[in-house]
Formats: sequence, structure tokens, C-alpha cells
Amino acid sequence: MSKQATIVRMVTPDHLCPWGVKAKDLLKRNGYEIDDRQLDSMEANKRYKRDNGFDETPQIFVNGERLGTYDDLREGLGKKPDPKEGKTYQPVLAVFAITFLMALSATWASVGVFAPIRIAELFIAFSMCVLGILKLQDLLSYATGFVQYDLLARHYVPYAYVYAFIEAIGGVFMIAGWLTLLVAPIVLLASTLGAVSIIKAVYIEKRDLNCACVGGGSSVPLGFISLSENLIMIAMATWMLVKTL
Repeated sequence: MSKQATIVRMVTPDHLCPWGVKAKDLLKRNGYEIDDRQLDSMEANKRYKRDNGFDETPQIFVNGERLGTYDDLREGLGKKPDPKEGKTYQPVLAVFAITFLMALSATWASVGVFAPIRIAELFIAFSMCVLGILKLQDLLSYATGFVQYDLLARHYVPYAYVYAFIEAIGGVFMIAGWLTLLVAPIVLLASTLGAVSIIKAVYIEKRDLNCACVGGGSSVPLGFISLSENLIMIAMATWMLVKTL
């Protein structure tokens, strides 16, 4: 017996409901034959919800019985919420995974071998650049999270903005090996202070906070993975100084 589903969703020249698109795709991938009923205007969408007592669209019906919204469909199929709920390390792990692959490919392209030391240098520098970009894309939101735990930013808020630039620009200069005797001490000081701040907030005060490491509004918990951002910056700055001196 074939599985039948009806989806009522809004599709207008100015707006294509993303949840409707995802619901249709999910139904198709789970073997349903779909009756796709499209509401072609905002007024038609409002009228449909008003006439049927629904709060939102899309509305999904399976074998003639109303299942509900896209969230209800995911729940009915045993899938996790979309978007994900709760805290996750995924943003930080994604940054580290991609920057490591970037370091591998850049090292191979530049020297023709997988030189471990150069890979480590580029991995840390690329990570600093990407994490800096994520902070710089919304400085105000990032600073709101950062001042909750950073020891210096709590007393001097402008430092929160400065830290984002230190991380991003420090990474750029470390890739090229420029002005190491100036840049490395600044990065070392900022990252050491950051590490101490996280240790104090998480391991001494036992506070449950989100990390601003990937920018404001993230759901990354403040903890060891977040601490690792500062630890690798400390390692990179120290290594660059040792190598230069």
C-alpha cells in the first residue's frame, strides 16, 4: 500500500516557505506520494489558516489524517528538531575540521610534502582567522557574550572588540610570519588572559555559560573545547617567538 501525503504550503512570487520545501523533501525521501497544494499569496495563506483554525503553515496530512506542521512531521518520523535545540560543539568542531584540511592542502601546495610543523602552524593560524571572522561579523552580539566571562572585558568593555581583531589579524600575520616580535606577545597575552578567564568561570565558579568563540548568539557551551581556542593560540604565539628568537 502506497503512502499518501498532502502538504499545504505557501508558494508566492515573493516568498517560498522554507519549511514547506523541507517538509516536501522529507516526505519524498520517506517514500510518500505527495499532493502538493500551494497557497499563492499572503492573503490566501492567512485565509487558509483562519478558516481551518491553524496557527501556521505548512500543514501536512498523511493518509487523510492531519499530522500537523514540519516540526510534527519530523517528530512523527523519529527525527531530531530542526534547527537543533540545546547546546552543541558543532560550530567549533566544524571550524577546526575545515581549517585542519586547509592547513593540509596549503602545506602540500606550497612545499610538496605534509610537513607536520608547518601543518600545525597553518592549522592554528587559519583557525584564529576563521574564529576572528565569526566574531567580527557581529561585534555587538559577540561582545555581549564575551563580557560575561572575560576578566578584562568585564571591567573594560571595548577590550571585547579589540580581542576579535587581535585574533583575526594575529592569525593573518602569523601565516606570513610578519612582525612576529610584535604580534606574538600580544596574542600570547590576550590568549593567556582568555584561558584564565574560562578556567575561572567554568572550573572554579562552575558557571553555565555559552562561549562567544564562534560569535554572538551561539549555543556552544563554555568549557574545554572553548578553552582549546585559547590554548592553541598560546601554543602558536609561544612557538613563533621561540622560532624567531
